[in-house]
Formats: sequence, structure tokens, C-alpha cells
Amino acid sequence: MNITITLFAQMIAFIALVWLVNRYMWAPLSAMMEARQKRIADGLAAAEKGQHEQQLAEKRAKETLVEAKNQSSEIIAQAQKRASEMVEEAKGNARVEGERILNGAKAEIDREVNQAREALRAQVADVAMAAAGKVIKREINADAHSDLLNDLAKQI
Repeated sequence: MNITITLFAQMIAFIALVWLVNRYMWAPLSAMMEARQKRIADGLAAAEKGQHEQQLAEKRAKETLVEAKNQSSEIIAQAQKRASEMVEEAKGNARVEGERILNGAKAEIDREVNQAREALRAQVADVAMAAAGKVIKREINADAHSDLLNDLAKQI
């Protein structure tokens, strides 16, 4: 008989234990497991979202890199174009400056030629007076005959 009473007592204790565990421990344990399951699911979803965002960010980075390369190519092309324009402008300025210097030199040469002609005319007038004086054997007065000498110089 001892085995039967002990068996019933153990069955009652076991049932009481199952009831107590179910009532006070199973619900919180299930809630904790569900919360953990939810956190894991949220973490996996966040990881997938992070991977997707990472792929989008990589794609945007590649697009930005391509755009930056295009812009740098455009900037280099513009710089080369501007450099060519500056060289052409400098050549044009040099041509204009060269022409100006050449024209100034020509004007200076013309002025010096005119001065030389005037000096030569004066010398020719003096030589003509000396020659005329020797021919006539007398001194010609330069002041009295200045008009005549000026006409002679202009003809020469």
C-alpha cells in the first residue's frame, strides 16, 4: 500500500507542480521567448534593411564618383580651352605691340630722314652760296638772299 499512496502523492505533487509552473512561470517564460523572437526578427529585418541601404549607398557613391569624374573632365577641358584662348590673346597682343613698335620705329626713321634732309638742305645752301661766291668772286649776303636760298633748298 505504501507504493500506491506514494504514487498518488507524487502524482498530486506533479500535477500541482505543472499547474504552478503553467500559472506562474510558463506565461512569463513564453512572453520572454516571444519578445526574444521578436527582437531576433527585428534584428534580421534591420540587417536586411541595412544591406539594402548599403547597396543603395554604394550605388549612389558610384554615381557620385562618375559625376565627379565627368565634372573634372569638363573642368580640365575648360581650363585647356581657356589656356589656348590666353595663348592666342597673348599672341594677338604681341602682334599688336610689335606693329606699334614697328610703326613707332618707322615714324622715328621718317623723322630722322626729314631732319637729315633739312640738315642736308642747309648744307647745300651753304655750299651753293660758297660756290656762287667763288663764281662771282664776291660774298653773297645770306640774309639778303634767304628767300632765294630757301627756294633753291626746296628744289633740291
